[in-house]
Amino acid sequence: MKWLLIALACVQLSECMIRMPLIKGKSARDVLQEKGLLEDFLKKHPYDLCSKYRVPYCSQVLDTAEPMINYLDLSYYGAISIGNPPQSFTVIFDTGSSNLWVPSVYCTEQSCTTHHRFNPSASSTYYSNNQRVSIQYGTGAMVGILGYDTVRISNINIRNQEFGLSTSEPGGFFSYVKFDGILGMGYPSLAASGATTVFQNLMSQNLVDEPLFSVYLTRQDGASGSEIVFGGIDTNHYTGQIHWVPVTYEAYWQILIDRVTINGQVVACSGGCPAIVDTGTSLLVGPSTPINNIQQSIGATPTYYGQYNINCNNLNNMPDVVFTINGVDFPLPAQAYTLQQNFDNQQSCSSGFGVTGGSLWILGDVFIGEYYSIFDVGNNRVGLAKAV
Repeated sequence: MKWLLIALACVQLSECMIRMPLIKGKSARDVLQEKGLLEDFLKKHPYDLCSKYRVPYCSQVLDTAEPMINYLDLSYYGAISIGNPPQSFTVIFDTGSSNLWVPSVYCTEQSCTTHHRFNPSASSTYYSNNQRVSIQYGTGAMVGILGYDTVRISNINIRNQEFGLSTSEPGGFFSYVKFDGILGMGYPSLAASGATTVFQNLMSQNLVDEPLFSVYLTRQDGASGSEIVFGGIDTNHYTGQIHWVPVTYEAYWQILIDRVTINGQVVACSGGCPAIVDTGTSLLVGPSTPINNIQQSIGATPTYYGQYNINCNNLNNMPDVVFTINGVDFPLPAQAYTLQQNFDNQQSCSSGFGVTGGSLWILGDVFIGEYYSIFDVGNNRVGLAKAV
């Protein structure tokens, strides 16, 4: 299941970090906007980041807080705008891809018409050379053209940002998601049609002080506070030491897992295996044989739909699944790798492990929710620390 993440931006001083909260499900902002109450709400409730965090010399601020709703620990998304005057969209900020794209008025499929669509003729600063772009995700796809316009993330204006305008979204997957588009945060080599990434422009236009961004995800149903910080690290969201892991291949944020153990026994990756840290994947997934070993070891039972159920009463007795990365153990307790949901006052639990179609392991939101993740572009490394 491929869902994608979201993010924010930072300004010019290391003391000042602009952050955008990540939304899970349909945000209160969306509800207010639908009812025509958003503008009045923002006037009455301004948000001064510099005052809240006692930041000196801060020249740009996030002047409104974005309320968040937790959607089953499956998807995180946030708001951006494109064009002049701005047209608003929600996007997943995805470290597993590198293109920014949104639906456009050129697309009349249901997957587009059920979302906000960009209208080039309504923006005075839009231009395009009509270059084609096509992107295939684990689930879902888009086909369209590339254009250029001003992209706003929080109060940061990114000039002449290249982005995709979908003319078709084959397969219909995007008809069912809450977000409008995707903002890729992988390496430039992964960008379809050679498009310039948003983070490349944030750096080249001096809109971030440090060439890195960091991700914090809440994992309790209904919890708020998820965010991505561009250009900085929020020390309030982790405890202990940051462990740095070198990137082994600059496309995805790819690293190497030394081994996976349960109760001291190796259950996967005995000789090491490649993995990517992917904010756009809900689960922690890997090849079928080792994942099935893990499911069996934790007592998960298969269902008809490829999902594995867990007895909610057994969580306190279930073992940690330990990922050893660059010589450091990163244990996942049962509370972290179990998806807990309530339907009609009945609790159900399922495994947060899943099977991928390839050889790469994907450390998705199940893992990132437990470990604050820092994506250091300047030093080609990923930082991991225990989230709080």
